[in-house]
Amino acid sequence: MLKSLEDKFLDDFESNQNIVHKICRIYTTNQSDHNDLFQEITIQVWKNYAKFRGDAKFSTWLYRVALNTAISLFRKSSKKIKTQDISDIAFKIKAVEYDDTQEVQLKSLYVAIQNLNDIDKALVFLYLEDKSYREISETLGISEVNARVKMNRAKDKLKKILNP
Repeated sequence: MLKSLEDKFLDDFESNQNIVHKICRIYTTNQSDHNDLFQEITIQVWKNYAKFRGDAKFSTWLYRVALNTAISLFRKSSKKIKTQDISDIAFKIKAVEYDDTQEVQLKSLYVAIQNLNDIDKALVFLYLEDKSYREISETLGISEVNARVKMNRAKDKLKKILNP
């Protein structure tokens, strides 16, 4: 039996939603903005899901859509996220809860990452996700050499922030 597009979307998205939550944590500073950005990314992923050809893994495609959405929203709106009403979309996505220990361990890193520019945030995020420089370059649409150079500069900036 063939799955509907919505069922495929739900399966793919639910199994990869941690990616979106991590991006939201990097680009927002409070839970309300996190929820708004998560919602906006979900909408953009759903709107573009029919165009997903499967040339790359779903997770790679999701990284690109989610990062582009986050970066575009922040560039357009001076850090104020605008959301769309999704009441006409009839599906529910199960939320992932974070463990308190993880929150404490990651807090200082996320605070430091907040001080980076949008592209550096994306680079660090993908690097922390153990993506290769080839995957990072494909996701962000830059050359592999450029990804390496930018990543080294971002690491230096983080070192200065974490160890003033």
